[in-house]
Amino acid sequence: MASYPKPALALVEAMTAAAAADPARAVAFQGAPGANSHRAATEAVPDGLPLPCFSFEDALDAVRDGRAASAIIPIENSQHGRVADIHFLLPESGLSIVGEHFLDIHACLMGLGKGPFAAAYSHPQALGQSRHYLRDKGIVPLSHADTAGAAAYVAELGDPTIAALAPKIAAELYGLDVVEENVEDAHDNTTRFVRLARKPLDPETITGPAITTFIFEVRNIPGALYKALGGFATNGINMTKLESYQKGASFAATTFFCDVVGKPGDTPLNRALEELAFFCNNLRILGTYPLARERD
Repeated sequence: MASYPKPALALVEAMTAAAAADPARAVAFQGAPGANSHRAATEAVPDGLPLPCFSFEDALDAVRDGRAASAIIPIENSQHGRVADIHFLLPESGLSIVGEHFLDIHACLMGLGKGPFAAAYSHPQALGQSRHYLRDKGIVPLSHADTAGAAAYVAELGDPTIAALAPKIAAELYGLDVVEENVEDAHDNTTRFVRLARKPLDPETITGPAITTFIFEVRNIPGALYKALGGFATNGINMTKLESYQKGASFAATTFFCDVVGKPGDTPLNRALEELAFFCNNLRILGTYPLARERD
């Protein structure tokens, strides 16, 4: 808790104590109280007890250690792409994805007074989502661990020339003035979160549309990815996400992170996964869970 700005510590301590008293209801999130991840936790699990954690790793550890039943983690943003390091952290966590949640993102410029401001603190993702606004205003972006933590830090600094970009609730929690609302560059700005738990959902218990997330590896040779993915096309599987990343420094093989609509047990998806397994290495399903939003 010592890593949080002082204005946030009392709230963090109270929320941590509540979660410790009933860990079966605790939902770990990264950030200080008032962060977008806090909002996502309360929306995705309305009867849960949000548990603030300083880093993504801390939130995942809270689930592994039994201090929380689940964690909710941002995975991608409609304007700024995937959240850094998440594709490495999810497979390494040993946890399973059990749900997804989409959160409309609206940032406010806030500070001690009405400005003008020379600089603004926020999470790098939030800074990227408001980069045009900041540039137009001549405000220098400064990185912080999370959005609400940035607001608490600005309150602690006491410098009226330094602002924060954060959800409106953060201004209320930390005694800052909201100078301007909805400063994100795109007003349809949306972040997709995934919820993780120690045990996966049984696909048979999902009655509606489902999504399955998995990772796999292919060698860097001509036609490898084409052959690996051919079964999804021939079996009519809607692939909604495919991203690549490198593990290690050898660059000998590429790992892919993939979402498809469907669940194991469905004959078309079973056939597609069998064909994928034949042409790839290290296929691993990270979770099957209810589809929260239709993919067009």
